[in-house]
Amino acid sequence: MNTADLGLPVDVPSTALFTDHYELTMLQAALKAGTAERRSVFEVFTRRLPEGRRYGVVAGTGRVLDAVENFRFDPGVLGFLRERSIVNAETLDWLAGYRFGGDVWGYQEGEVYFPGSPIMRVEGTFAECVLLETVILSILNHDSAIAAAASRMSSAAGGRPLIEMGARRTHELAAVAASRAAYVGGFTSTSDLAAGFRYGIPTVGTSAHAFTLLHDRERDAFQAQVDSLGRNTTLLVDTYDVAEAVRTAVEIAGPELGAVRIDSGDLLLVAHRVRQQLDELGATDTRIIVTSDLDEYAIASLAAAPVDAYGVGTQLVTGSGHPTCSMVYKLVARAESADPTDPLVPVAKKSSGGKTSVGGRKWAARRLDEHGVAEAEVIGTGPVPDGLQDRQLLVPLVRDGRVLSREPLDVVRERHVSARGSLPLSATQLSRGEAVIPTEYV
Repeated sequence: MNTADLGLPVDVPSTALFTDHYELTMLQAALKAGTAERRSVFEVFTRRLPEGRRYGVVAGTGRVLDAVENFRFDPGVLGFLRERSIVNAETLDWLAGYRFGGDVWGYQEGEVYFPGSPIMRVEGTFAECVLLETVILSILNHDSAIAAAASRMSSAAGGRPLIEMGARRTHELAAVAASRAAYVGGFTSTSDLAAGFRYGIPTVGTSAHAFTLLHDRERDAFQAQVDSLGRNTTLLVDTYDVAEAVRTAVEIAGPELGAVRIDSGDLLLVAHRVRQQLDELGATDTRIIVTSDLDEYAIASLAAAPVDAYGVGTQLVTGSGHPTCSMVYKLVARAESADPTDPLVPVAKKSSGGKTSVGGRKWAARRLDEHGVAEAEVIGTGPVPDGLQDRQLLVPLVRDGRVLSREPLDVVRERHVSARGSLPLSATQLSRGEAVIPTEYV
């Protein structure tokens, strides 16, 4: 079953209250002023990457499409708004019939982005577009942050599998979204069954220290696990003495033992010792999996260790120190009346403190050098130069309120590998640096 094609809703009847109070009061005032139906263009972008990051990863697009489809003001939601006197009766009547009927363009999920990249463009009336600001930003900011951390970790892992296991370190619903974003960024499996059910991500898991502690002897715990799950299971060997546990594990499961997991100590030193011991015992095909508060830096430090896979939790689901991407949703163009034929006028905020933005409905393209390596993110509001026509990054996602298509996550994963691979080699360096390619406005 490929649930990515099903457009499953979130775990609430409606996403309409995943918004901020002031979006509804803006709507009410615009309806009264007669400006609510003006054709408008909003864009999602970030002014800067998190400190030290060299590229961003677009993730959450599929979830945004689900959220837009489920943005409905049902009787329960309208009753809440009425009881709290958040908006007036006229606005409630308008909200009762709300259906987004505009267009959405965006970078494809899994693509990389840079400061100023118009990651998503939402077009329609002011009224229908302004309501979507918070839900779109909450999804893209969270998922893109997790995917960026996952991308850095998968790059540091050098092809070794990565297991997402952070569900117990975040909100229960955020855990499912984080698992999806991690899969986009290069992780291969998750411990979270809800993520496996909803998105078809492979799930893995065997036992924790509690299972060993339950039994009178470590040997009894290992025997029970092997009897239940087979010799190819993964045994956790650091509850007591690692060397003794490894010896016991091989005695019970034989050389067919699938893997051992190490969850504490000096992972580099212990992994080398365990590998030597396994080989001496004849378990040359038994893999070593390490966990224990890993991040991209710890994973990179284990590059020379005999480690076969990594399990990552806390640092992944918190974006490895950057839990948001600071994306914003700004009005960049609007018509001067409700006449749908009126031309769009560029608009932009002008202020001090680095919060200025560039007005106008934008296109984006990535210029490549003669070797096919990205050299600039080019953004403009006028005609697209001939040399960049086939390098445009924005694609249609929603037309006249209808979602055009949904992509399987495996397609998104492959796109990210390709997009990251087209960047200069320095993109995957873990040392601090600026965006790996510049943003140019034309």
